[in-house]
Amino acid sequence: MATTLHKPSVSAASLLAPALILAALVSAIGVRSGIIGNDPAAVGIVAPETVVVAPRTFSYRSPADYLRNGFAVDAPMVTATADAPLEIMKYQVTAADYARCVMDGACAATDPKADAPTGDVPATGISYDDAVAYARWLSERTGSVWRLPTAEQWAFAAGSRGSDDALGIDADSRNPALRWIADYEREAARKAARNPVAQPLGSFGDNEYGVADLAGNVWEWTTTCDTRINVDGDGKVLSEVSACGIYLTEGKHRAPMSSFIRDPKSGGCSVGTPPDNLGFRLVRDGRWYAPLLRALTRGTVFES
Repeated sequence: MATTLHKPSVSAASLLAPALILAALVSAIGVRSGIIGNDPAAVGIVAPETVVVAPRTFSYRSPADYLRNGFAVDAPMVTATADAPLEIMKYQVTAADYARCVMDGACAATDPKADAPTGDVPATGISYDDAVAYARWLSERTGSVWRLPTAEQWAFAAGSRGSDDALGIDADSRNPALRWIADYEREAARKAARNPVAQPLGSFGDNEYGVADLAGNVWEWTTTCDTRINVDGDGKVLSEVSACGIYLTEGKHRAPMSSFIRDPKSGGCSVGTPPDNLGFRLVRDGRWYAPLLRALTRGTVFES
């Protein structure tokens, strides 16, 4: 006798329900992240002027501090290849732009000073935490995802204006006095060149990619943590320790600063001559899934 197998029937409604739930979830995340329903014109915020730096292979000084046999040595050069273009603010965030974030209640007011910059000059007296708060606010108000650059991204955009803190001392030298003398001479030159007064946008010119005011007198926050690497006589890494909470600022020279520091002259882990001022510029994350990623990581350490 032939046996007839009856397949369980699947209704259209049972197939449609999961699809509707998934669509609702994606829509909710899209609205929250700014993918859906976030019109920049509706909130009155004009996106900042940006420069797109084309992909290339480039070299820069490693941002880590290196110790060899217990003595400080120059960090090695790193060669990296950027596979995608980088969209970065042409100018640093201005005092006027930061003030709008303060007025919205999304950013903390900077310390009141009689000579505090206003208007079309870089915002100064800015901590890492302040910069992250501004990036969050700008992302919400424009619908794009903005964040601080890494030290590598900053070097990529800086090009010929990038910093190089190498002293050129032979790593095999066992005479610490040579490095001490070279370091002293460098710091003396830096102190003589200090200018703490923030200058109007464009005062320090553009680099070869059209990015303005790099290595002027406003150092810029990055998301790269301060790192110390110990190597042996052959250059083999023995240990590596990162101090997240202390981030690198980039400018005429590299300087690690604690995330809450606004006045670089107060210390904050800076070694040698401190930056003249602390400010920042942001990069725009143009990946299609960036708003979704931001929504999923909002309020976490990954947001910055």
